[in-house]
Amino acid sequence: MATTPDLIVFDVNETLSDLAPLGQAFEQEGVAAGLSRTWFAGILRDGFAVTAAGGNTGFAEIAQDSLHRLLSEHGVTAPGESVERIMGTFKSLDVHPDVVAGVKALHQVAELITLTNGAAQVAETLLSSAGVREHFSELLSVEDAPAWKPARSAYDYAATRRGTNPQDMLLIAVHPWDIHGAHEAGLRTAWINRTGAEYPGYFARPDLEAPDLPALAEQLARSRG
Repeated sequence: MATTPDLIVFDVNETLSDLAPLGQAFEQEGVAAGLSRTWFAGILRDGFAVTAAGGNTGFAEIAQDSLHRLLSEHGVTAPGESVERIMGTFKSLDVHPDVVAGVKALHQVAELITLTNGAAQVAETLLSSAGVREHFSELLSVEDAPAWKPARSAYDYAATRRGTNPQDMLLIAVHPWDIHGAHEAGLRTAWINRTGAEYPGYFARPDLEAPDLPALAEQLARSRG
């Protein structure tokens, strides 16, 4: 990357938050831990479908409705109570182990904000609990944008809100679909690959790749000279 960005934009769900405890929460309701991944993927699928059709339904609405149906299909007899407990776990997740050090290092490189398909309040709770909220200028949600990421209008909303050109922004995410969407909107991109996964060949490749946030901060610091 020839120049460092003026503004770093973080995805939140799974990029900053660690979803692993959701598996245990599902098990406590008598269903397989792996269903937590099915549920989260389904939230994104249905949110993307609503966006493709021109709508913008809230993340929480899709999450709760789909969770109720999923648990019912797997034999949970009182899904309403289970939904409440699992959603409580989701709203109180911790950050990944690399996040605190990484955020502090990246704050030395550029201004930081978040842009989430979820609620800004969830990001507020997550980052405040981790002790890094002060490093972010603003926490944005697509609830206030025309559409979910990866629609171009979501990234344009963030650029307009912050008065920044897309080419001066760097999106950080673990999701290749988010990387692709940001690239198409003119942002530079950094893929955090904590699992050593292979990047999908059908998406635009990231400008940067790192195994964690501190490693990405080191790359950006080196490019700054």
